[in-house]
Amino acid sequence: MTKIPSVRIYGLDTLRALAILLVFMNHYMLFVSGEPTFGFLGELGWTGVDLFFALSGYLIGNQIMAAIRSEQGFSLKNFYARRLLRTVPNFYVVLALYALFPYVRGSMQLPPLWKFLTFTQNIHLMPGTAFSHAWSLCVEEQFYMLLPAIALLVAACRKSLLWAWVAIVASLAAGMLTRSCLWSAHVDGAADSGYQYYTLIYYSSLCRYDELVAGVALALLKNFHPAVWTRITSRGNWALAAGAILLSVMYYLFLHDRMGYAMTVFGYPMLGVSFALLLIAALSPGSLLQRTRVPGAASLALWSYAIYLSHKQLCVLLSAQLKLVGIEPTMWSGVAIMSVATLFGGWLLFRCVETPFMKLRDRYVPHNYAAPEKRWAAA
Repeated sequence: MTKIPSVRIYGLDTLRALAILLVFMNHYMLFVSGEPTFGFLGELGWTGVDLFFALSGYLIGNQIMAAIRSEQGFSLKNFYARRLLRTVPNFYVVLALYALFPYVRGSMQLPPLWKFLTFTQNIHLMPGTAFSHAWSLCVEEQFYMLLPAIALLVAACRKSLLWAWVAIVASLAAGMLTRSCLWSAHVDGAADSGYQYYTLIYYSSLCRYDELVAGVALALLKNFHPAVWTRITSRGNWALAAGAILLSVMYYLFLHDRMGYAMTVFGYPMLGVSFALLLIAALSPGSLLQRTRVPGAASLALWSYAIYLSHKQLCVLLSAQLKLVGIEPTMWSGVAIMSVATLFGGWLLFRCVETPFMKLRDRYVPHNYAAPEKRWAAA
């Protein structure tokens, strides 16, 4: 069976590269240098995870909805197989390094392995534990275990499009209500407000799916409202300007009051809107973001998952060795060395683990359809 042709979209590559750069800068500040080495971008780099969520929500949502509306139909079995082959190999290899080699995790405590193996590590996660940044992967995996089943259920209902939009709006409202209740009960005035904020809100699947839903909403527009999709993607540069302006406003507000009530409740969905606008720009034919090929962005995008899993502890371990020879992580020489090491580590994981499993996936589970397309059967 032939592989489905893949066409890279420059705008999506640029956004994915931006996401991993933001995450790298934030983790470098928090766990390596202890200082805002990259300025405000390091302080706000945690939003790179939210950008990944929006990208993933659109891309995976588009795969599911395209298959549902096709003549071949959607296969849950194929979807789950493809998803697990995409995420599990890299994740388990890095997890094995943390679990089998105490030197890798250093003095940090590793949560129980079963939490990682079942993608539930983010539930009541204690900040500062080993491999803590895997929380975002847990949120994604939980979301994508439920999304296709919900999509099929909604598709089976009468007036399915109406119910789909009701589900999207209701989920966003539920997220805001959940954050509001948790913030009021556990964060407001608490002596350990930071700990409570991260454990109960920031890492929580119930509180952190806004951008995923925003991406899914775009996929719904594309697949079931083609006239509307054509109109909005014909104004890609306007979407780019609006997204950049709104994101700048949100960045300003998050810098000044990240864990306050208003930003906790309303900030995440507004980030979702900002990133959704940037996604529209990236997908709009002829827009500046869509047609501009940023050097290196495609490679960063391709290696981004591997880099995300491996970069943090690699830099922590390497910085300790560099200090022994007088190179501090705040020096540009230290930043350069660890940046190159991060790229090499991500590339190595991508080539040695991710690539072979992607080839297996393309060979045995090349699509999400319940039945092969006619042109594949004829090939």
